[in-house]
Amino acid sequence: MSNPQQLRYSKEHEWLSAADENGVATVGITEFAANSLGDVVYAQLPAVGDTVTAGETCGELESTKSVSDLFAPVTGEVVEANQDVVDDPALVNSEPFAGGWLFKVKITDEPADLLTADEYTAFAG
Repeated sequence: MSNPQQLRYSKEHEWLSAADENGVATVGITEFAANSLGDVVYAQLPAVGDTVTAGETCGELESTKSVSDLFAPVTGEVVEANQDVVDDPALVNSEPFAGGWLFKVKITDEPADLLTADEYTAFAG
Protein backbone atom coordinates (compact mmCIF):
# COMPACT_ATOMS: atom_id res chain seq x y z
CA MET A 1 0.00 0.00 0.00
CA SER A 2 1.47 3.32 -1.08
CA ASN A 3 -0.01 6.51 0.34
CA PRO A 4 0.98 9.69 -1.51
CA GLN A 5 3.20 11.84 0.72
CA GLN A 6 1.56 15.15 -0.29
CA LEU A 7 -1.85 14.14 1.09
CA ARG A 8 -3.13 14.09 4.67
CA TYR A 9 -5.31 11.33 6.07
CA SER A 10 -8.11 10.80 8.57
CA LYS A 11 -8.48 7.82 10.89
CA GLU A 12 -11.74 7.10 9.02
CA HIS A 13 -9.56 6.37 5.92
CA GLU A 14 -10.28 9.50 3.88
CA TRP A 15 -7.53 11.52 2.23
CA LEU A 16 -7.34 15.28 1.76
CA SER A 17 -5.25 17.22 -0.73
CA ALA A 18 -3.60 20.50 0.15
CA ALA A 19 -6.00 23.40 -0.36
CA ASP A 20 -5.54 25.51 -3.49
CA GLU A 21 -5.30 29.32 -3.49
CA ASN A 22 -9.10 29.50 -3.01
CA GLY A 23 -9.08 27.21 0.04
CA VAL A 24 -10.51 24.26 -1.91
CA ALA A 25 -9.23 20.74 -1.25
CA THR A 26 -10.08 17.36 -2.76
CA VAL A 27 -11.35 14.43 -0.68
CA GLY A 28 -11.25 10.71 -1.44
CA ILE A 29 -10.85 7.38 0.32
CA THR A 30 -7.56 5.59 0.68
CA GLU A 31 -6.42 2.51 -1.17
CA PHE A 32 -6.60 0.64 2.15
CA ALA A 33 -10.28 1.61 2.53
CA ALA A 34 -11.08 0.79 -1.10
CA ASN A 35 -9.48 -2.65 -0.76
CA SER A 36 -11.28 -3.27 2.55
CA LEU A 37 -14.64 -2.35 1.03
CA GLY A 38 -14.32 -4.64 -1.96
CA ASP A 39 -15.96 -3.75 -5.26
CA VAL A 40 -17.74 -0.41 -4.86
CA VAL A 41 -21.07 -0.50 -6.72
CA TYR A 42 -22.78 2.69 -5.51
CA ALA A 43 -21.63 6.11 -4.28
CA GLN A 44 -23.80 8.67 -2.51
CA LEU A 45 -21.77 11.86 -2.35
CA PRO A 46 -22.58 15.20 -0.72
CA ALA A 47 -24.22 17.69 -3.07
CA VAL A 48 -22.72 20.97 -4.24
CA GLY A 49 -23.65 23.60 -1.67
CA ASP A 50 -23.87 21.13 1.23
CA THR A 51 -21.95 21.97 4.38
CA VAL A 52 -19.89 19.06 5.71
CA THR A 53 -18.51 18.86 9.23
CA ALA A 54 -15.19 17.26 10.15
CA GLY A 55 -15.69 13.77 11.58
CA GLU A 56 -19.37 13.55 10.61
CA THR A 57 -20.94 11.43 7.88
CA CYS A 58 -21.52 13.12 4.54
CA GLY A 59 -22.34 10.24 2.23
CA GLU A 60 -21.89 6.53 1.76
CA LEU A 61 -20.19 3.95 -0.38
CA GLU A 62 -21.87 0.63 -1.05
CA SER A 63 -19.86 -2.41 -2.05
CA THR A 64 -20.69 -6.00 -2.78
CA LYS A 65 -19.81 -6.67 0.89
CA SER A 66 -21.30 -3.78 2.86
CA VAL A 67 -22.38 -0.15 3.07
CA SER A 68 -19.86 2.22 4.61
CA ASP A 69 -20.34 5.79 5.74
CA LEU A 70 -18.21 8.48 4.20
CA PHE A 71 -16.80 10.93 6.77
CA ALA A 72 -15.73 14.51 6.11
CA PRO A 73 -12.06 15.07 7.04
CA VAL A 74 -12.65 18.85 7.29
CA THR A 75 -15.49 21.34 7.74
CA GLY A 76 -16.57 23.38 4.75
CA GLU A 77 -18.84 23.80 1.76
CA VAL A 78 -18.93 21.22 -1.01
CA VAL A 79 -18.06 22.93 -4.31
CA GLU A 80 -17.91 19.85 -6.56
CA ALA A 81 -18.91 16.19 -6.44
CA ASN A 82 -17.22 13.70 -8.76
CA GLN A 83 -19.98 12.72 -11.18
CA ASP A 84 -17.62 10.18 -12.77
CA VAL A 85 -17.64 8.19 -9.49
CA VAL A 86 -21.44 8.39 -9.26
CA ASP A 87 -21.65 7.04 -12.83
CA ASP A 88 -18.85 4.46 -12.36
CA PRO A 89 -18.29 3.72 -8.64
CA ALA A 90 -15.55 1.18 -9.50
CA LEU A 91 -13.21 4.17 -10.01
CA VAL A 92 -12.94 4.27 -6.21
CA ASN A 93 -11.27 0.84 -6.38
CA SER A 94 -9.18 1.29 -9.52
CA GLU A 95 -7.99 4.88 -8.95
CA PRO A 96 -8.52 5.85 -5.29
CA PHE A 97 -5.93 8.65 -5.44
CA ALA A 98 -6.70 9.86 -8.98
CA GLY A 99 -9.98 9.57 -10.92
CA GLY A 100 -11.74 8.02 -7.91
CA TRP A 101 -11.71 11.22 -5.82
CA LEU A 102 -15.10 11.94 -4.23
CA PHE A 103 -15.69 15.65 -3.70
CA LYS A 104 -14.05 19.06 -3.39
CA VAL A 105 -14.64 21.24 -0.36
CA LYS A 106 -13.93 24.90 0.44
CA ILE A 107 -12.41 24.49 3.89
CA THR A 108 -13.68 26.64 6.76
CA ASP A 109 -12.13 24.57 9.57
CA GLU A 110 -9.48 21.88 9.54
CA PRO A 111 -8.96 19.54 12.49
CA ALA A 112 -5.48 19.20 13.95
CA ASP A 113 -5.59 15.39 14.01
CA LEU A 114 -5.10 14.66 10.30
CA LEU A 115 -2.23 12.24 9.71
CA THR A 116 0.79 12.41 7.44
CA ALA A 117 1.26 9.59 4.92
CA ASP A 118 3.75 7.83 7.21
CA GLU A 119 1.49 8.19 10.25
CA TYR A 120 -1.49 6.86 8.27
CA THR A 121 0.50 3.91 6.95
CA ALA A 122 1.49 2.99 10.52
CA PHE A 123 -2.13 3.48 11.70
CA ALA A 124 -3.66 1.35 8.91
CA GLY A 125 -1.10 -1.39 9.45
